[in-house]
Amino acid sequence: MKKEEIQKQILEIEEQMQASDFWSDKDEAQKVIKEYEKLKITKDGGGEYDGGSAVLTIFSGAGGDDAEDFARMLMEMYTKFFDKKGWSYAFLHENKNDHGGYRNITMEIDPSNTSGQVARGLGPYGILKNESGVHRLVRVSPFSAKSLRHTSFCLVEFIPKFEEVTEYAIPDDEVRVEFARSGGPGGQNVNKRETAVRVIHEPTNLSVHVSTERSQAQNREKAMQILSAKLYKIREDERIAKEKGMYISKTTEITWGNQIRSYVLHPYQMVKDHRTEAETRNVKDVLDGDIDLFLEAEKGL
Repeated sequence: MKKEEIQKQILEIEEQMQASDFWSDKDEAQKVIKEYEKLKITKDGGGEYDGGSAVLTIFSGAGGDDAEDFARMLMEMYTKFFDKKGWSYAFLHENKNDHGGYRNITMEIDPSNTSGQVARGLGPYGILKNESGVHRLVRVSPFSAKSLRHTSFCLVEFIPKFEEVTEYAIPDDEVRVEFARSGGPGGQNVNKRETAVRVIHEPTNLSVHVSTERSQAQNREKAMQILSAKLYKIREDERIAKEKGMYISKTTEITWGNQIRSYVLHPYQMVKDHRTEAETRNVKDVLDGDIDLFLEAEKGL
């Protein structure tokens, strides 16, 4: 959308907001304000969804039990960061192992109040979208009887939270839907109904699994919203890459050579972002949610 068109829409909404009956329908008024904030951010050079909520998925990669434990460490790092920001979050799907680690985990993050918003009106997605990528951990493995140093990897993915599937519509014939029983740690069945939903976008093989909503229909709707956002993120990354003359692969292997950040706990202690060269030796603070150093450096990406 051109800047002139954005400005025209902003002015139209501002006029609408001045009407005496603007707040007569509270839900509709809040939708209009959310659209207004989105347009303002886009006008100022931000992405269309930078002011909104986010969905985080962490996938464990190469490294076995260590990688799944690293997924837990990253999940705890981000949730501590959310807590510091005053944001609310809810788990949508957890695939947990018997050691407290995660094969994968998905949650949605919302700014729970105005104090959760930060500079330039950015929301969780705008602040954290550049955290997406492969993260690498080097440490003495707690799962090794010989106390050997071990390297493991996880893929972090932040996408915008879509309120409606229609924000990025997907043709029905491109989607396959599968149903399963909602499960707990180790695959234990929590209930006997097949409420868990997995949707697969066949042209790209992208898939989303949601199991925490009360009904099959609610899980399917949430999964479709997340799938739509994943496809939007791919399109947006390709647009940015084209503008910068770069190439971004649609698939990222969660292995050596693709990492954007390393967390080294042995033989020395350091966290380093390989894109910005930002680094710190305060590993404990980082794992406790103090990631502002990297977020500030990422603004220039």
